[in-house]
Amino acid sequence: MWHLLYPMRTYLVVSGQGEEVNVMAVDWATYVSIDPVLIGVAIHSNHYTHKLIKKYNEFVVSVPTIDMLRDVIIAGRKSGPSKVKQMNITLIPSKKVKTPSIKEAVANLECKVVDEKLYGNYTFFVAEVVDYTQNEEAFNNNRPNTEYKFMAHLSPGTNEFIIFKNEIYKFDIKDL
Repeated sequence: MWHLLYPMRTYLVVSGQGEEVNVMAVDWATYVSIDPVLIGVAIHSNHYTHKLIKKYNEFVVSVPTIDMLRDVIIAGRKSGPSKVKQMNITLIPSKKVKTPSIKEAVANLECKVVDEKLYGNYTFFVAEVVDYTQNEEAFNNNRPNTEYKFMAHLSPGTNEFIIFKNEIYKFDIKDL
């Protein structure tokens, strides 16, 4: 039944510090609140990322583009911090958390955990976004520039992704 919720945007969650740093691909990320700015990510309780988020109470959500597809696949299919060496990413210091950000990502949201709850075998971590960086060209006027090929996972359990084309549909609500 999961396939009914797809396609879903794909993100990279960076967790841990020093030699423990791990990067995991996730589809299950969402806004929770605008004031304060809170986002949530669902992480399986057996994943190494889960352990690191519990240990440090922070993480970074990095926004990849299709140009980072190989890295997204490695992050999603392999486990543990050794996979980071196989990826073509550059870890850089974040501004307000000790977990690093990904230089090649078009945005990085620095997050501190404020709540968590176990649902089945996934923990839903709610975190305040304490700072962020973005590629200004990728987010023109606070809107995603679709020329940057933001990616979405086509369906769960596959290595198939799609990009957003620059076809924008508007509906005039004054006629409602």
